[in-house]
Amino acid sequence: MAVIVLASGTFVPAAHAAPKSRNAVSASAAEVDTPPGQGDDPAQDPVGKVTILFERTTASKCPLTFKVHGSFEGLPAGAQVVQYRLVGTDEWKAVNVPADHGDVFTTVLETLDWEWDWETEKFSVQIEIRQPNGLTSNTLYYFKCGSPGAEETFGATAENIGLTAAGGPLAELVADAYLDAVQALSGAEVALVSRYGFRTDLNAGPVTYEELWDTRPAGLAVDVNEMTGAQLKKLLAYRNPSGWVLTPSASLRYTVEGGAVTEITLNGAPVTDTQVIKVAANYILMGGQEGFPKWEGTTTVYRGGPDDRGALASYIVKNSPVEAPKGDRVTIR
Repeated sequence: MAVIVLASGTFVPAAHAAPKSRNAVSASAAEVDTPPGQGDDPAQDPVGKVTILFERTTASKCPLTFKVHGSFEGLPAGAQVVQYRLVGTDEWKAVNVPADHGDVFTTVLETLDWEWDWETEKFSVQIEIRQPNGLTSNTLYYFKCGSPGAEETFGATAENIGLTAAGGPLAELVADAYLDAVQALSGAEVALVSRYGFRTDLNAGPVTYEELWDTRPAGLAVDVNEMTGAQLKKLLAYRNPSGWVLTPSASLRYTVEGGAVTEITLNGAPVTDTQVIKVAANYILMGGQEGFPKWEGTTTVYRGGPDDRGALASYIVKNSPVEAPKGDRVTIR
C-alpha cells in the first residue's frame, strides 16, 4: 500500500439515524485524562460504531482542504471523552461528547490539507478509536491529489456488474455511490448519472484502481442542487442523441412514455410537481454536458463532495463484497 503523509503524521491508507451535531472540543489526548474504559480495560468498548464523512471546503480539487466528520453510535449514557487517531499515526486526539449526545453524535474530527505529491500519494483517510477492540471507521478515498498503482485493489464485487447501452447495473451502482458520499452532510435524496464516460463492466472479485478509472475516468466532483418535482420530471424525460436517459440511485424509480415521465417515486412515494428535492450529480452533468441539458433554474446547495472515483471506491470498500443492482430503476415504453 502507498504511504500517506499529512501534517499530523504518516499513515497507511486503510446510513445512519439523524445525528446530533455540534462543534465538540477536540484536543491532543495528552491534554485530557484517559476516560474510564478507554485504553486499558478490556471489558469496555464505549463506541459501538464510527463512520467518517468527507467535506471538501476549497474550490480547487487539488490542493484542497477538507473536513473529516465523525459519527459515533452506541455510546453509553452521559458525557464521554472519545480518543481517536488517524490510522498509521502515533498521535491520539480526543473529542468531548456531551451528556445529551443522543443515538448518533457527529462532529468534525480533522481538517486536513492535501497537495499533489508523487512520493506520498495521499488518497485515503481512516480513523481508529482508542478502546480494547481497536474499532476502526470506514475508509474515505480521494484521488485528485494522489493515485495508487493500477493494480491497487479497493474492496470486491460479489458478481459481475454489467454495463449496458443505457448504463444498467453499473450506472446504478455509481449513482448509489454518489448519494452515499454526500447524503449525510447535504441532505441529498437522490443521485443521477449518465452513461457517458463508462468504459466496461466491473468484473467479479477484487476491484482494481484501473477498473475504477475505466468506470469514472474524468474524476469529477459530486455536487448537490435543489429542484422541484416538475423540474426533475422534465430532466428525466430528456433523451440525449444516443437515446440515453439518466440513471438514478436506488431511492428513485421512474417511467418514460411518449417523451414524458408518467410515473415517478422517491423512496416509494409519488413525486409531486411542487415538491423540492435535493439531487446529487457530477458538476459537468449539471452544467449541461454529457449530452444532457443544463440544470437551469435549480439552486446549488452543496459543493463539498469528493471526486466521483473516490466516492465509488469508498462505497465499494464499505459495502464489500458489492452485489449488482438489478438495472430496473428506469422503464421506457
